[in-house]
Amino acid sequence: MKKIAVLTSGGDAPGMNAAVRAVVRKAIYHNIEVYGVYQGYQGLINDDIHKLELGSVGDTIQRGGTFLYSARCPEFKDKSVRAKGIENLRKRGIEGLVVIGGDGSYRGAQRITEECQDIQTIGIPGTIDNDIKGTDFTIGFDTALNTIIESVDKIRDTASSHARTFIIEVMGRDCGDLALWSGLAVGAESIILPEADYNIQDIAEKIQHGIDRGKKHSIIIVAEGCMSGNQCAEELTKYINVDARVSVLGHIQRGGSPTGVDRVLASRLGGYALELLMNGETAKGVGIKDNHLTATEFDLIFNNDDTNKINKRMLELTKELSI
Repeated sequence: MKKIAVLTSGGDAPGMNAAVRAVVRKAIYHNIEVYGVYQGYQGLINDDIHKLELGSVGDTIQRGGTFLYSARCPEFKDKSVRAKGIENLRKRGIEGLVVIGGDGSYRGAQRITEECQDIQTIGIPGTIDNDIKGTDFTIGFDTALNTIIESVDKIRDTASSHARTFIIEVMGRDCGDLALWSGLAVGAESIILPEADYNIQDIAEKIQHGIDRGKKHSIIIVAEGCMSGNQCAEELTKYINVDARVSVLGHIQRGGSPTGVDRVLASRLGGYALELLMNGETAKGVGIKDNHLTATEFDLIFNNDDTNKINKRMLELTKELSI
C-alpha cells in the first residue's frame, strides 16, 4: 500500500484529532502517503482532499473537535454520488480509507468497499455516545463523561443551596451509557435510560422519601433518547410538589480537550487501523475489548440481533447506592 486517506464524519468527538494524528504519523513512518479528506463525505464528493505531512498533525493531540472538519452528508446514500467520491480517491491512487465516526460513517465506508474492490476501508469508532458495536468504548466517551460529571458537581452546589430537584438531560441518542456512567459517578438519585423500564411515580416517591428523612436536594439524570428534561419535570410534578429545575447540557458534552484515556485510546485505534490496511484487511471497524485491540466486520457491527445492552449490574448498583 502506497497511499491512504483519512476522514472524520458525523458528530465530532474529543480525540478525533489524536486518531487522525496516529494514522498519519504511523503511515508516514512506513513510507505511505496520507491524504486528509476535509468535511467528511461531503469533502470526498467535492474533491476537498489534500496531502498531509508530519507537521499537519503537529500540536493536535490535545485539541478537541476535528481539524479535518466534519459534515452530515445524507446524499452519500446515493450510488451516483458515491461514485464521484470514489473517483476522487482513484485519481490520486489512494488504496485505503480510514473513516472516523459512528454508525452512519461506517455504512458509507462499507458501501465504498462493496462498489470499489481496489479501495480498502477501516472504521474507527469516534462518538461520545458509546453506541458502536464491536468495542467497549468509543473515542470521546470518556471526555464527555468527565464533562458531565464536572457540570453536575457544580449544579449540585446550587441544588443544595436552594433545596431543589435538578433534572440533567445528557446526550447519547438511543444509548444510555453516558447517563448510566455519569449517574453512578455523581451519585444521582435516579437515572432514566432508553434501555431500562422506569416509572415516574416511583421516582417521585423515592424523592419524597428522601425529603421526609431530611434530604435537601436531588439529582435526576435523563438520557435524551428516553425523554427530554422538560418532559421529565412535567411528569414528575404531577406526583410530587418540588421545585424542579432542568439543565440541558447539550453540545458542551462534545467539546473540550480529550482526556488522557481518550488520547491513548484514539492513538491505539488509529495505529491499529493503519496496521489492518497494511495487512490487506478491509470493511472492518477497530475497537477495544477487555483492553485488547479488536477488529469486527461491518456486517457484524450492523447486525441488529447483536444490539448494545446496558450494563445491568451497574444499573442495579446505582439503585442500591441511591437509597
